[in-house]
Amino acid sequence: MEFTLSNQSELTFIAPKILGAGNKKLFLFEGEMGAGKTTLIKYMCYALGSTDEISSPSFSIVNHYKTVLNKDIFHFDFFRIKSPEEATNIGFEEYLEGDNYCFIEWPEIISKLIFTDFVRIKIQAEDNFRKIKVDL
Repeated sequence: MEFTLSNQSELTFIAPKILGAGNKKLFLFEGEMGAGKTTLIKYMCYALGSTDEISSPSFSIVNHYKTVLNKDIFHFDFFRIKSPEEATNIGFEEYLEGDNYCFIEWPEIISKLIFTDFVRIKIQAEDNFRKIKVDL
């Protein structure tokens, strides 16, 4: 599945389509700094029914959001960690065990810790548009 968008508001329609792809709850986001990973995650959280303030967990590593149905969403940003062991130290694997949605930015460093099915999302920023490729 691929999308090309020229306006951020198009994410309102794209986010639910990505969430429905493959009936999975683990999403890995790849793309350069500033490509729009956190922005897409924000729209996906809103599509799931969260009314929380969605922001990048760059410094906290993980943000926890709730949906209106009191379901958990965990948003990780592993840009600043240096090894998979750092993710293990915060209990990363335990987040994956539940029936929660998990959105992971910069998953490359922790890829050996992921044993469940996931959706890989690659975002490429061009001059005035974004390309989003979704691999199941």
